Amino acid sequence: MTRRLPLTGLVLAVWVLGGCATGRPYGNFVATSAALDQPALAAQATRQLAALWPPARTRFALTQPAADTFGAALVGQLRAAGYAVQEAAAGSPALGTAPVDPAAGLTSEALTLRYVLDHDAGTDLYRLTLSVGEQSITRAYLVQGGTARPAGAWVRRE
Repeated sequence: MTRRLPLTGLVLAVWVLGGCATGRPYGNFVATSAALDQPALAAQATRQLAALWPPARTRFALTQPAADTFGAALVGQLRAAGYAVQEAAAGSPALGTAPVDPAAGLTSEALTLRYVLDHDAGTDLYRLTLSVGEQSITRAYLVQGGTARPAGAWVRRE
């Protein structure tokens, strides 16, 4: 019985720590047929990124394929705003991060960029989270009259 207790504790510790190490899923979890103007969300996201990370001085490296409606619009909007964007190919390994203060100048490496766009059917809110390096910005949206309206301000986690 005394040998089982340490083994059980070890298994439990590995299980708990393993949950911390697994990456969160990134991507677009909203159906393309949803009444949500995803290119408009990409434009708003680009404006917010430009307020925090200056275009023409910041390079982004997507760590996920941007094959969905939002991702393709985001890449196009970022490039139009003056960002250099490295797209991830399907099945490519994750790219490294460059810890850089957004107010600082030109980054020596591309900052990793990931996004999550999802929908909560219970509240009918859409949530957009953009992760840049080790930081993230999030905003909730509510669709009213066929238009996505912000349900609050951008929230930044450093």
